Amino acid sequence: MKHSFTKTLKWSTSIAVITLVLAAIFTVVSSFLLNGVSWAIGMGIVFLIVLTGVLFDIVGVASTAAKEVPFHAMASEKVPGARHAIIITRNADRVANFCNDVIGDISGIVSGTASAAVVVELTLSMGNSSGSNSEYLISIVFTSVVAALTVGGKALGKSYAINHSTFIIFQVGRLLYFLEEKLRIKLLSPAKREKKRR
Repeated sequence: MKHSFTKTLKWSTSIAVITLVLAAIFTVVSSFLLNGVSWAIGMGIVFLIVLTGVLFDIVGVASTAAKEVPFHAMASEKVPGARHAIIITRNADRVANFCNDVIGDISGIVSGTASAAVVVELTLSMGNSSGSNSEYLISIVFTSVVAALTVGGKALGKSYAINHSTFIIFQVGRLLYFLEEKLRIKLLSPAKREKKRR
């Protein structure tokens, strides 16, 4: 019990630090991209942030819905990405936590901040001053649209993720395989984790 609590505490601390770093990176990058651009481009950036959150949410849900069995058959035939897919399903709780909570929450916060910047830019481009009734109305409409797209996108994504979990996780496994083999970017350690499970 103590070992389990210590392990959970270490993971919680690690994920908190990762969230802190990623939130800072997302905020800096989005602020840099939005600086000096038109409201139309800014709107596109906001929707891109929303899409990122939706895509990661799909991966998170798919990781909890996917089963190991199909990937074992692929791994036995040495299909690229299959072993990575096995690791994802075995660590579904952590994958879901990272994708749904960390990236999902960061995307929501950053998209909200970016939306505010776009609203100001759009208001000024229409010849209205900051703090006017027009800005207030635009803010309500734009924020509502972003919220609707986020919630609607995740609802649609969850349904797709549950029904196509094997396909989704296999594609993620292939991506991780490509990053590891071609670009030497290692995000998982399959051999080490699989050994612990035996």
